[in-house]
Amino acid sequence: MLRAMKLYASLTSPFARKIRVFLAEKSLACEFVQADANAPGSPVPDLNPLGKVPVLERDDGSVLFDSPVILEWLDGTSQPRLIPEAGEARWQALRWQALADGLMDAVVTRMLELRRAPEHQSKTAVAHQEGKVARAVGWANQRVGGEHLVGPSFGLADIALTCALDYMDFRYPHAWRASLPQLAAWHARQCERPSFLATLPPDLKRPE
Repeated sequence: MLRAMKLYASLTSPFARKIRVFLAEKSLACEFVQADANAPGSPVPDLNPLGKVPVLERDDGSVLFDSPVILEWLDGTSQPRLIPEAGEARWQALRWQALADGLMDAVVTRMLELRRAPEHQSKTAVAHQEGKVARAVGWANQRVGGEHLVGPSFGLADIALTCALDYMDFRYPHAWRASLPQLAAWHARQCERPSFLATLPPDLKRPE
């Protein structure tokens, strides 16, 4: 018996936000279930043995986890296709997603380190993650140009990088725009898209 799809995630998860933007762009119906993987009684560990969000419960009751896997499956269910199916465009899109996911991982790791008691924090560990962030956004700044990152239309690469930059503003706010004007201009254009506006993390305030 088919039922509505469900996405288990937190409102602040940047990996879940990629999926929420994807769903909005493809006009796919999916119930959002706010779930803390670490909370007592959380349904997440029973759905994903790794105990992580996001998790997608499909309409047949089976589950998928890890955002790249979920996005690949969703893209095959309907048009428009947001992930190139083959050729160099596909590899370019997946490379942008890898960069964006790595950027988000670095921001998360930095945040968790700074949440430790001050006497247990490692300045070296924080600086290591900040170095990853700086290199990632510098790399992106050198390669953004037109409206979209891969080809003539909006797709996975644009979703992934915009979500990553928004998450950086949310959890690691710092003055990156002045030194990365191409990336800042590109990001500002993407941010006006309805799917991004509808899925902003709570309390995110973008710089004027």
